[in-house]
Amino acid sequence: MLAWVTDPQIWASLVTLTVMEIVLGIDNIVFISVIVSRLPAAMAHRARQIGLTLALVFRIALLSVLSWLVGLTAPLFTLADHAFSWRDAILIAGGLFLLFKATHEIHNGIEGEDEGGSPRDVKMGFAAVIAQIIVIDLVFSVDSIITAIGMAEHIEVMVAAVVLAMIVMYIASGPVVTFIQKHPTTKMLALSFLLLIGVALIADGLGFHIPRGYIYFAMAFSAGVEIINVLAKRNHGKTDNS
Repeated sequence: MLAWVTDPQIWASLVTLTVMEIVLGIDNIVFISVIVSRLPAAMAHRARQIGLTLALVFRIALLSVLSWLVGLTAPLFTLADHAFSWRDAILIAGGLFLLFKATHEIHNGIEGEDEGGSPRDVKMGFAAVIAQIIVIDLVFSVDSIITAIGMAEHIEVMVAAVVLAMIVMYIASGPVVTFIQKHPTTKMLALSFLLLIGVALIADGLGFHIPRGYIYFAMAFSAGVEIINVLAKRNHGKTDNS
């Protein structure tokens, strides 16, 4: 039953799928990092744990209903010579949600709205953050698992790849959240990433696929420039104090 464990091709597919899941998880990390940054440190840590745990649960749950999941790619209706499926509808809805959320957060940042409040407001804010993480987890989980189905034949390989990817995402998300909290200007950059991801999801749902490599290169380049700016400001601050 476990003969596939000794097959080198299976291990190759596991490594490939794990890397792919980690790359696809970048979108999730960016969203969770931005959305929890407005919470107190202790709550932010708890929300990050809950968010990534839910992402893992959703992915494994979807893997257990592969036949239903594959059905999501079946044409639902045709509009303007494009056959829309449930997957397309989910991607478009998720993209619109990201556009709305990122625009709302950018507006709050520019207007300088107070993010504090009473303990009751903080609890409600925590609940709202978890609810939003659940929504976007579902969107990213569907897209991630549908992609995984085409790359591996054994469900054990898919589950192992998802678990390994989520462990890496959990480890990586901590420094990202901390960096955004220490350097508020980077939050605007992360929100612009969410706008970019939202547009890409909508385009994908409409049948215009944008290679993720282009998007991730743009994100990496912008993040690299921002890191250089942060280091330059730090060095200038040290020079002024000396």
